[in-house]
Amino acid sequence: MLNTTVENNIATVQLNNGKVNAISHQLIRELKESFLSLAENSLVQGVILTGHTGAFSAGLDVVEQAQMTEDETHAFWMDYYGALQAMVRYPKPFVCAITGFAPAGGTILTLCADYRIMAEEPKHVIGMHEFKLSMIVPELMMDLWCYTLGEQKAFQALQNAKLFSAKEALEENIVQEIAPADQVLDLAKKHLEKCLQVYGPVYIEGKRLARKQLLALVDRDLNQMVSEFIASGKDPELKKRVQAFAAQLKQK
Repeated sequence: MLNTTVENNIATVQLNNGKVNAISHQLIRELKESFLSLAENSLVQGVILTGHTGAFSAGLDVVEQAQMTEDETHAFWMDYYGALQAMVRYPKPFVCAITGFAPAGGTILTLCADYRIMAEEPKHVIGMHEFKLSMIVPELMMDLWCYTLGEQKAFQALQNAKLFSAKEALEENIVQEIAPADQVLDLAKKHLEKCLQVYGPVYIEGKRLARKQLLALVDRDLNQMVSEFIASGKDPELKKRVQAFAAQLKQK
């Protein structure tokens, strides 16, 4: 569910799970394994994470989620948190080319990157809109969202189920650059090439020092966070709402 290519010491990791790149268990497991492997690959000096034209990722595969057993749910979230951990810990330059819409779980994947470039198109949005569906935002996802926007702005946006356009995301520093969709990937490569002009160990140490708070967010007991989230999701009314939303998605 990933297409990975390496050219001139730059790895491009493309999400490839259907039209909207829903985050299934297989996709997130592959993403985690990919970043762990790329971190150890001496031939790769930097990474670009991208999606399809028009779609970075629509977020979690809710239909799959609704059908999971408790053990499967636990395994999924361990891999999802593990992927976030692997991406945040990735020591070399990491740019995200947001090629289309990227709400909810898609948003969180982008926030692990050092630098984000987003396609400027009317339907391309980013943000956390879970409250619109009365869905819980898991702790680590909320932590990354609040780290990016600041707690007050992040919670205000969550209350309003706010999805940001590319221009709005740029104003709030959710992304650092915007461009027409057909230019996003090229600009991501140019930015990464600029980062690679810095002596590697200098970039790596600077990144580590600049992101100590972010690293601290992912350097925690993932199993405990996952267990607490699953316990909160056992609310019968919440389960009913998730099932109803999944049923709506199946009809589309």
